[in-house]
Amino acid sequence: MERLDEVRREIDEVDGEIAKLFCRRMRAVRKVAAYKRERGLPVLDEQREEEVLRRNCERVEDEELRGYYFTFQRYMMRISRSYQQKLISGMRVAYSGTAGAFASIAAQKLFPEAEYVSYGDFAAAYQAVADGECDSVVLPVENSFAGEVGVVCDLLFSGPLYINRVLNLNVTQNLLAPKGASIADVREVVSHPQALSQCATFLRKHGFAEREYSNTALAAKYVAERNDPHLAAIGTEEAARLFGLNVLAAGINDSDGNSTRFAALSRTENRDPRREDDCFFLVFTVKNQAGALAKAINIIGRHGFNMRGLHSRPMKTLVWQYYFYLECEGNVRGETGRRMLEDLSGICDKLKVVGSYSSRETGKGENI
Repeated sequence: MERLDEVRREIDEVDGEIAKLFCRRMRAVRKVAAYKRERGLPVLDEQREEEVLRRNCERVEDEELRGYYFTFQRYMMRISRSYQQKLISGMRVAYSGTAGAFASIAAQKLFPEAEYVSYGDFAAAYQAVADGECDSVVLPVENSFAGEVGVVCDLLFSGPLYINRVLNLNVTQNLLAPKGASIADVREVVSHPQALSQCATFLRKHGFAEREYSNTALAAKYVAERNDPHLAAIGTEEAARLFGLNVLAAGINDSDGNSTRFAALSRTENRDPRREDDCFFLVFTVKNQAGALAKAINIIGRHGFNMRGLHSRPMKTLVWQYYFYLECEGNVRGETGRRMLEDLSGICDKLKVVGSYSSRETGKGENI
């Protein structure tokens, strides 16, 4: 039998090789973190991680050791995620409004370790990423009750950023007022137009005057600063806590299933061939020909893509001309998607894939 010191020398040699391979692996992880930060992607990709674990364990022929190797690999994955999180944590994420706004909450859920930077409106937050001031921007694209957010759709059509992630938030709207005020005192309610629309039945029932504001959280801040019992805002419970307001009525939105979909946009599109996103956004204009739009829709369906929604928006530069914004189910980066885009290019003046995402990462609707 080998002497113990000889065995220990062998282990030391192996540990030395492992240390070199560990450093090599972490240098590769650093590149992965840079890729994810540039595209606003999450650190954890559960599907990818499980595939790597399964494939790597198959390389261990000794069945007795395979389970130990699985544990070793799982721990290595955890270390890699921790390192990626450290590298990505310095990213700056833009949103419209102030702390307590729905976009602020969505940004925190999508990027838990980031620095959050607020801007006065959607366009300013979007431009901050386009100009390189921030790494990603979180914007609302659609509400289940009020429909698409037109200003954001226009930015997607005309701007350079790409959607790489989507988050569904279940939205609960509340009536917020200064301490000491009652519903009987309120005469006017201020909030974002979407929030006012979502609470139309409640507002009509009480006969409140309505005034639009750029953001729900900023509306709450304005009401707190005015400290007028006749003035209230619609917003989140978090906004009430932040600005010292009382919740006079909770859950005043018309629909219990009210949810808003937020998109994380970055300067670079995610085109990792190993990541099969199953949904995508597309914007396009059609040539001025009879039946051009119908042909475009038929092309999409013929290639097996299911449209989740199709919206038209007026073009700002051409009177009575429209562009179309749609969301589809399917992997647009596969061969079928390539052929579909090729066919669409024959009848479209402008055609742009705004981005793709995995529906597995959106959740069923996180409550706020």
